[in-house]
Amino acid sequence: MELRTSAGRGFAFPASGSRGTAPSPRLLSRHPADLEPIDAVHCLLILPTRSCCRRSRFSTLMTTAYNTGTPDLVDFNWDALGFQLIPTDFMYLMRCSSDGVFTKGELVPYGPIELNPAAAVLNYGQGLLEGLRAHRKEDGSILLFRPHENALRMRIGADRLCMPAPSVEQFVEAVKLTVLANKRWVPPTGKGSLYIRPQLIGSGAILGVAPAPQYTFIVFVCPVGHYFKDGLSPISLLTEEEYHRAAPGGTGDIKTIGNYASVVSAQRRAKEKGHSDVLYLDSVHNKFVEEVSSCNIFMVKDNVISTPLLTGTILPGITRKSVIGIAQSLGFQVEECNITIDELLGADEVFCTGTAVVLSPVGSITYRERKVEYGKSQEAGVVSQQLYAAFTAIQKGLVEDSIGWTLQLN
Repeated sequence: MELRTSAGRGFAFPASGSRGTAPSPRLLSRHPADLEPIDAVHCLLILPTRSCCRRSRFSTLMTTAYNTGTPDLVDFNWDALGFQLIPTDFMYLMRCSSDGVFTKGELVPYGPIELNPAAAVLNYGQGLLEGLRAHRKEDGSILLFRPHENALRMRIGADRLCMPAPSVEQFVEAVKLTVLANKRWVPPTGKGSLYIRPQLIGSGAILGVAPAPQYTFIVFVCPVGHYFKDGLSPISLLTEEEYHRAAPGGTGDIKTIGNYASVVSAQRRAKEKGHSDVLYLDSVHNKFVEEVSSCNIFMVKDNVISTPLLTGTILPGITRKSVIGIAQSLGFQVEECNITIDELLGADEVFCTGTAVVLSPVGSITYRERKVEYGKSQEAGVVSQQLYAAFTAIQKGLVEDSIGWTLQLN
């Protein structure tokens, strides 16, 4: 591949003797599969930027990227993959003005975006996020897991925050384009997954508390391994009584950015005491179990699976919803009901679900200095093992998806 520049733009031109012509400056809005191959690498455009430093940075990034690994897989120590930010090649941007209509989005090099200091997201937290995963199958194709559910949940959250939202079709297409543009960052089968982070933010400037005049929809991706540092080992939870994650009538049931900043303090204190995360109780009675910082919680008692009822303070997790469906298909009785902390402590088994954590068994819960352990410290419970195997088999394409939950990208 040969890189040339013209009028301040970086273009990937076909090497001598190869097919095709130079791509147009809008090439990245096209589907990556439509691009001509160049030296076995998809021809990708580096769009112009406002800063020479930024242009130099992305030129270096792209040059390095094409000199490592293969066109289909970056050279990376996949066995050491954890859950931290690893910059990839491209992200997706789509903007919306005050008329509530989103313009056609485009892929741009991954990097900073410009925001006015008076942007609504910076001053008033008008923003939503989503999370989903893509997995690489043995045949090289990529699987998305229930992206339409994420799109619908974002639209519900946007309505609550008075924000226009991408249509389900726009959302899914943006995710597909971003994943395909970063396909070589999808870990090999069994080595992890590509975490996908869609965001919707009030990017327009405003001084008073009101909906922003403009909005930006962003999708970026990152290869990840296990969320907790000990992988699939049972996690330890500390019950929080001083702080609460959400209150009735608030925004606990939507994925607004403010829900996550408020848990950091309690989470840090729990980790300083050697725990993996925090278990939150309801804010009214301080005795009913709600959820963990970033995931839903389940308990098993006498082979009955229970999870807290969605009453407006708990996020309706997509993994939660999926695990309930899988459990019922396997013949388990599943109840959505109020669960007291005492009932949880008396359970036979406890586990958490979420896009980031997938399905993590809980090894212990500490409540008022009392520590209750579930099963053996290095061994997941029988039910959670069974559900994890069934869930990930569908998510990774190891079994036929008769439910229609996965979307395959070739």
